Amino acid sequence: MKPESAVRTERRKHPGGIPAESERDQISQNIEAVLDFYAREEQKMTGSQRVMERISRFVGQPAFLGIILLFVTLWIFANIALRAFGRTEFDPAPYFWLQGIVALSALLITTVVLGKQNRLAKLEEQRAHLELKVNLLTEQKAAKLIDLMEELRRDLPNVRNRHDSEAVALQQSMNPDLVLAALDERSEPADSPSLPEEPS
Repeated sequence: MKPESAVRTERRKHPGGIPAESERDQISQNIEAVLDFYAREEQKMTGSQRVMERISRFVGQPAFLGIILLFVTLWIFANIALRAFGRTEFDPAPYFWLQGIVALSALLITTVVLGKQNRLAKLEEQRAHLELKVNLLTEQKAAKLIDLMEELRRDLPNVRNRHDSEAVALQQSMNPDLVLAALDERSEPADSPSLPEEPS
C-alpha cells in the first residue's frame, strides 16, 4: 500500500506528469513578468505624461461630451437671454468667441490624445519585439525537438528507418535575416511604381 504522501503527490500531478504546483508556479511567474513589465513602463512616465494620461482618460469619458454640449448651450442661451432683456451680448451671433474656445480646446485635446497614442505605440513596439523573440525561440525549440525525435527514431531497433525530407527540412532553424531579405524582395516590386515604356 502506497504512503498517503505519495498518493497526494499523484493526485496533484498534471495528466502530462508535471506536478500541479510546478505548473501553477510557471503560470504565476509568467503573470508576474507581464505585470513587472507594465509596472516598469509606468515608472518611466514623467509627471507631464501622467497629467496628460489623466486628462485623456477624462476626455474619453461620455460625460465629457455632455459637459461640452452643456457649455455650448449655456453660452448661446446666455447671449440670447441678454439680448431679450435689452442688454449687450458678450458674444453675439455667430459667436466668434465660442468658436475660438472650441477650436483651442479641440487643439489641446488632440495634442493630449496624440501624446498618449505615441506612448502606447512605443509600448506596442516593445511588445511586438518581445513576441518576435519568443516566436523565434519557440521555432528553435520545435526544430530541436524534431531533430531529437528523428535521432530517437533512427536509434530505435524496432522502428523502420526511412528518409523523411519534410522532417529534415523542419530540423533546420529559421534564419531571421533570410526571412527579412525574402520579405524585402517580395515587397519591393509591389511598392516601386512601374515606369511607363518609352514609345519606339
